[in-house]
Amino acid sequence: MIKFKGVSKSYDGKTNVVEDVNFEIAEGEFFVLIGPSGCGKTTTLKMINRLIPLSDGTICIHDKKISDYTIHELRWQIGYVLQQIALFPHMTIEENISIVPELKQWKKDRTYTRVTELLNMVELDPDTYRGRKPSELSGGQQQRIGVVRALAADPDIVLMDEPFSALDPISRLKLQDDLLHLQRTIKKTIVFVTHDIQEAMKLGDRICIMKDGKIEQLGTPDEITAAPATTFVQEFIGSGGTQPFVIRDHMEPASEPIHLDAPTVAIDAGWSTVLDALLKAEIVAVEDKGDIVGMLSREALLSFLATHEKERTETA
Repeated sequence: MIKFKGVSKSYDGKTNVVEDVNFEIAEGEFFVLIGPSGCGKTTTLKMINRLIPLSDGTICIHDKKISDYTIHELRWQIGYVLQQIALFPHMTIEENISIVPELKQWKKDRTYTRVTELLNMVELDPDTYRGRKPSELSGGQQQRIGVVRALAADPDIVLMDEPFSALDPISRLKLQDDLLHLQRTIKKTIVFVTHDIQEAMKLGDRICIMKDGKIEQLGTPDEITAAPATTFVQEFIGSGGTQPFVIRDHMEPASEPIHLDAPTVAIDAGWSTVLDALLKAEIVAVEDKGDIVGMLSREALLSFLATHEKERTETA
């Protein structure tokens, strides 16, 4: 689908910020590029749609060099999602999503149907949201619109450059889940840049870890976790890791009988179950063998996320 062969990039003609990169991305694969700041991951991504010209080597899409496509032909088959969502503030949500279909001269009824389909896909009611302006949406909702706008003309490939990094931790985790669900439905080829190893491990079919413009290791999350190829990879995984969330360590124990007005979660519930529950309620009751043994708050979850994000940043 996408093939890098001996790809290098230098901005000054002397120092390569990407050096002799070789890999192939299969059709329908979720491929993650990750590494510390300045490792070349975003440059690698942007060379795919020729936002940045490569200095050496070749990139092919469908066995055709990207230089052999016209720029419009290339970019119309590639969706692009940025960290800065860049929705046009004076346009409605429907108008924002419709930009590329209109450039491709789709008929109005086809575009209308596509907008409806996409809004439903990300659980934003079309009748409620299509006429709103971006300023009327939350950050997470705006980012959903950024994602579906990139999908509007049904591109083969979607490039995503740290799309969730500016969001609060709960919105970010929810959008990760949404994106995984969406990918199972649309089966696009996604190339995703992140600096967060936990995000990479959660989303990627394969992960390409980069350092100083070179590939340190490329493999599935299980392969990389089980056998880090270099000391750098081992340290990078460790510094970016988040300790598991154990409910018992973060709940307020029940000192007296509790009358349940809140949803419940089992004391051994997994991360996704806890997250889903606390997205719906400020407080949930913790149940163990039929008894309510404590209460878990959204504040406790945010505190946990903030603590480990700080640890990750300080050791990165």
